[in-house]
Amino acid sequence: MTRVKRGTVVKKRHKKLLKQTKGFWGQRKNIFKRAKETLMRAMAFAFKGRKLRKRDMRSLFITRIKAGARENGLSYNAFIHGLKLAEVSLNRKMLSQLAIFEPQAFTQLTELAKKSLS
Repeated sequence: MTRVKRGTVVKKRHKKLLKQTKGFWGQRKNIFKRAKETLMRAMAFAFKGRKLRKRDMRSLFITRIKAGARENGLSYNAFIHGLKLAEVSLNRKMLSQLAIFEPQAFTQLTELAKKSLS
């Protein structure tokens, strides 16, 4: 059986990884072992960051809805509860967009929520 030299495969794999670590500091960009460790850590943080961003955005949406509801004389939880009773199924992202860009439509929603509460 003939011997297989794998230098080209390893070099290709190393170059692919080192290309991803461009811009890292010191040995983290050009020494394969350090670069791999750093890249794995960076990918873990990126994954975690994507999950955290969803949490942060939901919190922002709730804050915007709360401000809009307060302007119309309702608390956030009363507003959401009123919408549920009125069987309005808008998610918090859309409600926050309405609160910012369409205040008249948001006011109509608060009136609807007030009616369903009483």
